[in-house]
Amino acid sequence: MSGQTGAGRVLGDGRAGAVDPEVFRDVMASVPTPVAVVTTVVEGRPHGTTVSSFASLSLRPPMVLVALGQESELLRLLRHTNRFGVNVLSSGQRAVARAFARKDGDRFGEVEWAMYGGLPRLAGTAAWLACEVDGIVTGGDHGIAMGRVLDAGHSHLPPLTYHRRLYGTHTSLDGTD
Repeated sequence: MSGQTGAGRVLGDGRAGAVDPEVFRDVMASVPTPVAVVTTVVEGRPHGTTVSSFASLSLRPPMVLVALGQESELLRLLRHTNRFGVNVLSSGQRAVARAFARKDGDRFGEVEWAMYGGLPRLAGTAAWLACEVDGIVTGGDHGIAMGRVLDAGHSHLPPLTYHRRLYGTHTSLDGTD
């Protein structure tokens, strides 16, 4: 039946804005996402925040996107610095995700990190990208920063994921990578 979730809750009536925000949040919680810490540096001081809205955008040229709340300090800083790093966390970095999700405190004082290519890079990540802002567009209550990838690398560590408001990781169904 159209408009129903698996739990039988009505999503909306097909009109824009008719979907209950809590239902939409529950729907999106059912989609596993990678957990990343987006970083930048201003006057030698590192800044970063945890995001779960991160995705590949283009292969030619290599581009990614990250979504940050319109009121986010990091979004304001990206408009100034025009550069950001994406640290895709590994499965053992749940504490890092939580530390960078906080609104206060010295987030970088609790983790191992180094400047790499002029951006803060966290140790022990599954992957890392250095990006130049190619544009920031408004998407509802978020700013979507599109980044042209300048440098990238990865490890063989499994990624940290977020699904149904719980941290986890990816496991192959056939036992291979």
